[in-house]
Amino acid sequence: MDLKELAANALAQNKKAALLVGAAGAALLGFGLGYKYLRKPEKAVRVGVVSQLLIHPLKSGKAVPVSVAECQKMGLKAGELEDRHWLVVTEEGNMVTARQEPRLVLVSLSCEGGYAYLNGPDMEELRFPVKQPDNPIPNCRVFSEDIQGRDCGDKASQWLTSFLGGEKAFRLVHYEPHMKPRRPAESEPLFPQYEVAYPDYGPVMLLSEASVKDLNSKLDQEVTTERFRPSIVIGDCEPFDEDSWEELQIGSVRLQRILSCGRCIMTTVDPDTGVMSRKEPLETLKSYRLCKPSEKHIYKKAPLFGQLHTVKKTGVLYVGDEVYKITR
Repeated sequence: MDLKELAANALAQNKKAALLVGAAGAALLGFGLGYKYLRKPEKAVRVGVVSQLLIHPLKSGKAVPVSVAECQKMGLKAGELEDRHWLVVTEEGNMVTARQEPRLVLVSLSCEGGYAYLNGPDMEELRFPVKQPDNPIPNCRVFSEDIQGRDCGDKASQWLTSFLGGEKAFRLVHYEPHMKPRRPAESEPLFPQYEVAYPDYGPVMLLSEASVKDLNSKLDQEVTTERFRPSIVIGDCEPFDEDSWEELQIGSVRLQRILSCGRCIMTTVDPDTGVMSRKEPLETLKSYRLCKPSEKHIYKKAPLFGQLHTVKKTGVLYVGDEVYKITR
């Protein structure tokens, strides 16, 4: 093959390659433009307003109402208070909640200046350092999962043991940032990937004022929103509207619904007295808030009241923020 033929062949091959590259580029461009125009844009519809922000530093303990809170991946935070980052356990490390010890709902835990404070009826306030690096880090059991917690010392243990009756010994543990969080998806495939410290399941629980008002219309004795231990309370909406909010925008925060909150015997503990009735409002909720038959494998016989959310985008929440439902 002479020089002219070689040059002609090379030119033909280059043209063919150029055509192929051009066709591929055009296809990719067309796909990108098609995706851009076929993808449904987001729509934000106002559905309510934030009426309360509540942080529960101690699992099963008293709520701390705040006017502004950081909404982090693991829940609400205000100053040194982080939602459900403190836990009462047995000496063996098993979780203790108001299901077993109803008077826990009367215990207030606060933090200021690097110190934690325990308060309860007829008890002297106990102050102890939040950081106690020399204390042991036991493994604790929360819903059959192991999670660490820094032991808060013998004085906190004695305070809790005395307040809860003195028959059993209890200890207080604190979840610290370096510890491995719980990942509910590891034990329950239905859950998406997210992390929590000591909450039951989701980092954020959302409930509307209207749903509580609807429940109260069916009760002989009204209950307060605090009985259901939400993180965010929504006003200016209809009862159970929150059931249909799959994705929410509140200020800079984006929330994604995980599942409904199945209710248990703990709803029968009066947050003002620490007395468990074992009946209301649970029995009334069971009369009209059970799940669909197709969802019984998830919720079983638990009535549904409130919604659990994961945090898609962190930010700051304020009481008075407007709440928007995101649709596509």
